[in-house]
Amino acid sequence: MTPGVAYGPHPDQFLELFLPDGASPAPVVVVVHGGFWRAAYGVEPARPLAADLAAAGFAAVAVEYRRVGAGGGWPETVQDLADALDALPGLEEAGRLDLSDVTVVGHSAGGHLAAWAAARPLLPPGAPGAGPRVRVAAAVLQAGVLDLERAAEQDLGRGAVRNLLGGPPTPDVAALASPVRLLPTGAEVLCVHGTEDDVVPPEQSERYVQAATRAGDRAELRLVPGDHMSLVDPEGPAWGLVREWLRSRAARAAAGATLDP
Repeated sequence: MTPGVAYGPHPDQFLELFLPDGASPAPVVVVVHGGFWRAAYGVEPARPLAADLAAAGFAAVAVEYRRVGAGGGWPETVQDLADALDALPGLEEAGRLDLSDVTVVGHSAGGHLAAWAAARPLLPPGAPGAGPRVRVAAAVLQAGVLDLERAAEQDLGRGAVRNLLGGPPTPDVAALASPVRLLPTGAEVLCVHGTEDDVVPPEQSERYVQAATRAGDRAELRLVPGDHMSLVDPEGPAWGLVREWLRSRAARAAAGATLDP
């Protein structure tokens, strides 16, 4: 792992790079932690997942970002993820990164950010995160908060969405911030959700996959045994499913690139 690389002036604006063996450019997986966007929860759970992905041959990036209670909220939190992604071409190690094949993996609130990042090309000029320098080819959304309006209705995280947005999600803000409203992204998506999750209900993933499929995106839902946190156990079967999906997708992407004239 490289030491934290700053992509902005705030202490929480940094990323950590985990590189695989070998010198060739590797497909990139950006890992975004959850915690209902709140400052009490930091990058720590993303590190073992990023290390596991590097061991599997990916160039993995764990991202920290400003969170509610420490300079974050709307739009700072989403802008941080956009800035972290767009900083990748300027890294000293950029030659080790295949930036034509970038996947974002996010858990819980990190799933919201990952899905939002995939939708950045749809954002209008001037919106937070619009005009991406680095585009997302695929996203893995682990128990993601993907419909902010529905999550606010259900009071997920005891007001987490209201805390993020500074109030209830208005139609104008939801149109820029809620992944279910930002479709089709063109990215390939895997949603993974635990059947025993009582923190973010599986309905969040179900609604997103249904909407994405109707919009024409390639989106798959995998319901797995386990609770909310079981998805981020690097030794657990739910993470093993994600790892193998990423490997299969990267192999297909590489084969497609080889066949291109």
